[in-house]
Amino acid sequence: MDDAVRKRKELREQLLGHSRGSLGQLTEDEEWWAAHQPWLESCGYILRQRYRPGWEASWHESRKELLDCEDHLAISYWFLLDATRASDGQPVIFKRINVMQFPDEVEVTSMLSSPHLAADPRNRCVPCLEVLRVPNEDNLSIIVLPLLRDYADPRFDTVGEVVDCLGQILECVQFLHDHHIAHRDIKSGNIMVDASNMYPRPFHPLDQTMRADWRGRARHFSRTERPVRYHLIDFGLSTDFEATEPPYLDYPVWGGYKTVPEFQGDGYYKQYDPFPTDVYYLGTWIRQDFLDGIFGGENNNLVVTSKRLGLEFLRPLVNEMTREDPAARPSIDEVMDKFNALLRSRVAKENDHPLYSMYLSVTHWCRRLKLVATRRPAIPCPDGTR
Repeated sequence: MDDAVRKRKELREQLLGHSRGSLGQLTEDEEWWAAHQPWLESCGYILRQRYRPGWEASWHESRKELLDCEDHLAISYWFLLDATRASDGQPVIFKRINVMQFPDEVEVTSMLSSPHLAADPRNRCVPCLEVLRVPNEDNLSIIVLPLLRDYADPRFDTVGEVVDCLGQILECVQFLHDHHIAHRDIKSGNIMVDASNMYPRPFHPLDQTMRADWRGRARHFSRTERPVRYHLIDFGLSTDFEATEPPYLDYPVWGGYKTVPEFQGDGYYKQYDPFPTDVYYLGTWIRQDFLDGIFGGENNNLVVTSKRLGLEFLRPLVNEMTREDPAARPSIDEVMDKFNALLRSRVAKENDHPLYSMYLSVTHWCRRLKLVATRRPAIPCPDGTR
């Protein structure tokens, strides 16, 4: 085993924070899913070996290291589980929803996948493949979603790829607002990508650096070579005002970003228009993830998300989108009208080591020459809408 592989295994051991013994037992959250495995199978879904009846940890009876065994991977969130659709082998994610806590999420998510709305090319809300009603538990439903990954993973290769990502998400919010739906929790964690087109072999749903069959690293193309679709997810806080007469007002709910000016102080107890707040959320996402980066630690010197160079052309628009006065922010239609300055240069992360940046530069231009030779567009587009 070479040093790189050994270090990776040691790091993953530390991150897991579990002993071999504890990983060999299901957690209480996992036991719920395992108990419902027969029902989920009857609905047409196959769970991983870990959640099937009679499972025993494979590393107990073999000489393999724990991290070489796929079944050591436990779920990260109690309400999410990966599975495979038996009819066509599509990897999916189950999201368990307490309809008493989030009464509108199932309805809004499934409604956005209705044939009429799905036909709109701007609709990049996560597709709802099916809704399952949990037997004997009236307050629980499961929505079946496609397997996605973090929108920025793998890393962006060009400004054109970033422009495509931003354009798709802005269009999706425009679509929602046109239908009088406010998302109310737009943030980095609720923006995902369907990267299946980038991967010749499927990636694993939990350790997405690995192949689904656990036989090596998951290799991928760039977004320019294999265009992707980005999706907004999580409609647990969303509000549909379709049947409401304007003005569209509601009481605040805290989403992922806690800096919303209109929610501060007494503003949290007053009704507000959530549509300008969606624009604020979008601007905050772009500013933090692409322009400024996110820093943490005691002295704010820990880079959580590094800013990307070459995107300052977005700064004036982002400043407008995040104005303190909601009435002074542009509408999403106005944002789309202003979103027209596109560049062709590479997206380089500011905190890359110089040697790594040099490596990226060489490999970047090798890819660029290949793409020029094959006449690939600078701004990838999965469906030819832009």
